[in-house]
Amino acid sequence: MRITVDREACVGSGNCVFHAPGVFDQHPDGRVLRLVEEPDEELRTATLTAAANCPVNAISVNDA
Repeated sequence: MRITVDREACVGSGNCVFHAPGVFDQHPDGRVLRLVEEPDEELRTATLTAAANCPVNAISVNDA
């Protein structure tokens, strides 16, 4: 699983941090900050939930 983020599209809702705090944080500017590019399997569900709950689809998850 590989995560990509579109920081330009991000509106800083914080949903990603709420659902997957081990994978995402918020930069001081409020936009998404990816902490892990390829999370462990134990973070899979949280990561997918975070991506699904992004209001502007700024998070993409690809299985590698």
